[in-house]
Amino acid sequence: MTKVTFVAEVRPSEDEDKVKVAIMNFFDFESIRVEEKPLGKVIFAEANSLSSLKKMHKVLREERILDAARKYLRRGIQGKKITFMIHKQAASVGVLSFVDDERESPLGPIEVTIEYENPEEVVDWLAPKTARGRPLWENPIPDEVRNRRGP
Repeated sequence: MTKVTFVAEVRPSEDEDKVKVAIMNFFDFESIRVEEKPLGKVIFAEANSLSSLKKMHKVLREERILDAARKYLRRGIQGKKITFMIHKQAASVGVLSFVDDERESPLGPIEVTIEYENPEEVVDWLAPKTARGRPLWENPIPDEVRNRRGP
């Protein structure tokens, strides 16, 4: 089963709607909820399709950051999940910037988790290997129908 989750804190100095826009700049989601936590609000957005990542797919090519993206995505693979963080303030102005550590995004990052049967297929679709900055291949979006049925 495919599941894509986006999580972002809303700090007291932030506007909740602007944090939602930061997520929407790169991702589409099917549901969103805001939870009150002891230290503030947290936005949870979810999708059940890799097509929710099509904006990110396009931006990775426009910003010419496929090599960096591939590194972050591959590093984030654990089992059938890919986890990575992007800089929330950069995302709010339409710039996709990956972070290694929460402290690199002063108001907290947007945490993204992609659950898919074969994470390497997702990485190869989103951020294929490049030569001289150009993708060596362009794979179609991984087959979610096959993924739901299993092997």
